[in-house]
Parts: sequence; structure tokens; C-alpha cells
Amino acid sequence: MNRVGRICTLGGLLLLACAPVHANTGEPEFNLGGAVRFSYGWLDYGPSTDFEPELVRIDADGRTGPAFFSLQYRWYDGFDALHHAYVGWELDDSSDIRAGVQQAPFGLLPYASHSFWFGSGYYLGIEDDYDLGVVWQREQGPHQFHAGVFFGDEYGSGARYDRYSFDVAQTDDLPYRERERVNLRYEHTGAWGGGELKLGGSLFHGRVEQRVENRKYDHDGAALHAHWERGPTTVQLQWARYRYRTPESRIAMSAFMFPFEIAAEADVPTFNVAYELPRAGWFDAITCYNNLSTTQPVRSDPGLRESWQNVTGCSFAKDKMFTYVDWIAGKNMWFVGGDGIGIEEPGSNRWRSRLNINIGFYF
Repeated sequence: MNRVGRICTLGGLLLLACAPVHANTGEPEFNLGGAVRFSYGWLDYGPSTDFEPELVRIDADGRTGPAFFSLQYRWYDGFDALHHAYVGWELDDSSDIRAGVQQAPFGLLPYASHSFWFGSGYYLGIEDDYDLGVVWQREQGPHQFHAGVFFGDEYGSGARYDRYSFDVAQTDDLPYRERERVNLRYEHTGAWGGGELKLGGSLFHGRVEQRVENRKYDHDGAALHAHWERGPTTVQLQWARYRYRTPESRIAMSAFMFPFEIAAEADVPTFNVAYELPRAGWFDAITCYNNLSTTQPVRSDPGLRESWQNVTGCSFAKDKMFTYVDWIAGKNMWFVGGDGIGIEEPGSNRWRSRLNINIGFYF
């Protein structure tokens, strides 16, 4: 059976077996679920992709008393990967601590984007990044706090490219991997302009290891972020800077089986708007959006150049089905026809685009 066939088989089993199971209120809980997704892509810089299975995933979570856990595993065409797996303990009604592979608290949460394609920060490892560590979080009135200590990426090896979230990659030219890191994040919620405004800041400091010489170099980042919501309208703003204090002007990243290079230090501004249409017709909800982000290298180096990505699209919700229709345009942007992000490569300084349709069934 080929890989697409295996994904279809897994999807069929999931449809039959992964209906949510809930325990009675006040008793220990266990929930089992998952998703099956299908994608189609039309590209103006290469061959289009057929409408075919893109993902099968299984989810499990549960709790008993103050203890809880969450797990998600994914199967793609050609590889499988852990998304997250952690256990936690509720310290009180407003705080808990979690240990395991989990989302690193940095910037706008849960994402600095609305689309299936995410923003530039995702491909740079600063958006929706999952690593092995311990995170404490607390919500106290309008204040939200996060503090995390991470011990490395989810697999502890930069040489493994089959992963979901983007981490430092070990390549022949740039043999690095992620090591220890500390994340701090604060966000305040208040009223502004007739809506709800969340303002926050994030910091992290860590190190990466050069595997040939076993030398370590600092890796740090900061972000200022705002999320404003009024009725059906949402606006997101974020400025982030990441920095690898390595001798080279580039560093390698990887996910989805492929390594690529990015600028070792860059600013990453993001501006997103979204509008939820009034419910009408067959769909339960329709949200349209435009997500713009750019990667601006900080170091002055002839081998670096800015990258841009803009995603315009809509999401459609109906019962257990959720669909994205996205038009992705990128200039010098990996995953939209580019060789990397923030790097100078021949022929990279022109806009490329693709239409992506993703239909998912979530259980």
C-alpha cells in the first residue's frame, strides 16, 4: 500500500474509532479524538498538487483531580511526527504547571495568524513552536503570565528533519542544534476603542550548540504584541526580533522533511486583520482575513535579503468540518517558491503565489 493509501486507511479507522468519549462531571475524564484533512494546491511557480490526503492525527486528553494530560500525534504523506505530549498539575483555580513537549510561550498566542499557512514567524521557529520543557502559567484578573524552561527541541537532535514545528537543523554547512532556553511572557487585557485589547511582551534567551566543535552560542529573542477584538473584527500587531549569535550570517532550520537556511538575525513585523461574517446560509461561521508578515535581516551581509509573505483567505466552519481557502503570495520566502527566509539567492527577488484549499474533519 502506498503512502497516500496508508493515510486514507488511517483516516477511515479514525472516523470509526475516534469519537469523543467524556466521563461524567466531577469524575476522571478521558477524551479521544482526531482529524482527517485533505489539500489541493495550485502554484504559479511549479506543478500543482492533486486534491489528496494531507494529514491524519489522533488526540487524547484527560484529567483526574488536579492532574491532567494532553497528547497529539500526526501522520503526513511520507512521515509522522509528535505534535505535543505533556502532563500538568493545577496549582489553584488560576495557575498550573506543565511538563513535556508543549508550545513555547512567545508572542501572540496561540498563533500570530488566522490562515492555514501561518505567518513568517512559524517558519522561523517563533510561532507555534513545540519543544521539551516545563511551563508555568497564571491568569490573575486582566494579567496573564508565562514562564518556561526548555531543554532542547522535541527530539533533542537537529539532524531529524521529520517534525511539525520548525527548529534549528544540523546540516553539513551549519551543524547546529537547539539546547537550553528560558521563555518569559506577559499579557494584559483591557478595554479600548469599544473592544477588548490585549497588550503584551515576550522574551527568551537560550543557546545553540555547534555539533562539530561542541561550542555553544547564545540565542535570544523579544516581541511586543497586541490583539484587538471588537465584535466581528480582529486586528493583530506584532514586532519580534530573534538572534543567533553564531559566527555565520545564516543558520539552518527544518520541518516537514526539509532543511533550509534563514538569516541568523532579523526583525519580524506582523500585521493581521480578520472579519467574521454574520451567519447566513449553510455554514455555521465564515471568517475572512489578510495576514502580512516580513523578515528583515539585521546584519549587513551581501548574502541576506528581506522576505515577505501575505495570505488572503477565508475559513468556513460547518459542524465537524473546517475549510481554509488561502491565496499565499511570497517574495524570497521558503514554502512559496523561495530557497530560504531572509537570504539572498539567485532569482528569489520576485513574487510567487499559490492557491491552497484545505478541508478538515475534526472529531
